[in-house]
Amino acid sequence: MHNFKDLKVWQKSVDLAVVIYHITSAFPSEEKFGLVSQMRRASISVSSNIAEGCAKSSKKSFSNSLEISLGECFELEAQTEICKRIGLIAEDSYIQITTAANEIQKMIMGLKYSLEKNS
Repeated sequence: MHNFKDLKVWQKSVDLAVVIYHITSAFPSEEKFGLVSQMRRASISVSSNIAEGCAKSSKKSFSNSLEISLGECFELEAQTEICKRIGLIAEDSYIQITTAANEIQKMIMGLKYSLEKNS
């Protein structure tokens, strides 16, 4: 078991969720139940699954939680691409989100690899 709050990947994923909340707060009201909801849910799910995985009793279970977290992070990246293409976010916000998401994805994959290697 790990203290999830000590994990840099968890800290960065929480930071990304905060960014998503700020950026999506400026979206049009008709997106409240569309992209706003989807992006916020995905961003929260990244850090939540990392935290949940830390409570698992086996490395395999933790690794599975990380896999879910990774999938949510990729989902968020795809949603960000859609937002850019339809003009909901500016280029600087797009770069900020995708850069953070890519870093988090690499960190999750590294942690997952480390768990599997040491099991």
